[in-house]
Amino acid sequence: MYENLCKPLNVVKEIKLYTGTGNPELAHKVADILHLELQGLKLEKFANGETYARFDESVRGDEVFFIQTLAGPNVNDLLMETLIVADAATRASADSFTVVIPHYGYARQDRKAAPREPITARLVANLLEAAGVDRVITLDLHSNQIQGFFDIPVTHLTALYLFGDYFKKKDFDWDNTVVVSPDMGRAKVAKKLSDYLGCEVAIAHKSRPKHNAAEVMGIIGNIKGKTCIINDDMIDTAGTLVGSICKLKEMGAGDIYISATHGIFSGAAIERLEGAPIVECVVTDAIPCPVADQPGSKIKTVSVASELADAIHAVFVHSPVSAVYGGNAEM
Repeated sequence: MYENLCKPLNVVKEIKLYTGTGNPELAHKVADILHLELQGLKLEKFANGETYARFDESVRGDEVFFIQTLAGPNVNDLLMETLIVADAATRASADSFTVVIPHYGYARQDRKAAPREPITARLVANLLEAAGVDRVITLDLHSNQIQGFFDIPVTHLTALYLFGDYFKKKDFDWDNTVVVSPDMGRAKVAKKLSDYLGCEVAIAHKSRPKHNAAEVMGIIGNIKGKTCIINDDMIDTAGTLVGSICKLKEMGAGDIYISATHGIFSGAAIERLEGAPIVECVVTDAIPCPVADQPGSKIKTVSVASELADAIHAVFVHSPVSAVYGGNAEM
């Protein structure tokens, strides 16, 4: 009765795509591009607020991809949701569990800047691995060093060239346009964008007396009368950003455009940006923003759905991700 056990098995692994509650709209876009359906995943809350998760179908032997943005006022719940779903997939004998995190929460604390501080970016990495995550696909981490906090593969994508393509469609005089790095830490990224656009680069020198606060002390480069494109990885309260914009205007800057991968928009951020002396603020749909692209709004979006879909497909078929994108190579 056991003679068939010695024969080779023709096992075909399935790809299963699921979404958390962090950004289901983006997950649906990714699913449509991949010609897949988002599979059944029950996510509920117990009366005391604890998260319950259960797959509605078997995932045994399947490659499971879970899309979850870790941002917003309920970021802690979203993180726990991710950990619980990963644990459920592992205990259900999934062949692999890949979490797609368009925005990696707790990334700003990636080092000890002062005594007795945590390194939360490392803590989240440890939690994901402990829950059974086999691979992470993410977008524009706050710093590249966060990849080194993981002992599992990390596919690190960038939206930089999506912004580049967006601005290339504008009728700019590129000889009179400059990409402005908001601080010294973003100078290398700003240089990449300026090279892609074929324009100059400038760097803002800032002091940061406390969290979510900074002051522009000076500008390295020429911005007077020029169209300025400020590029950053995230916009949170926008207080520092708007202050920098006003300072640039005082220094003689022309039209100002903002681009940032992650529009967190905490507190009065949207109101500050709408009232700021800018033409547009362009963010990705990695974090949902209800007012983006509305008539009269300065906040615009570019979608990262195609980029995430291509990365998921490349991981599933074991093709190089770094060959597909002009951004950060896979770890």
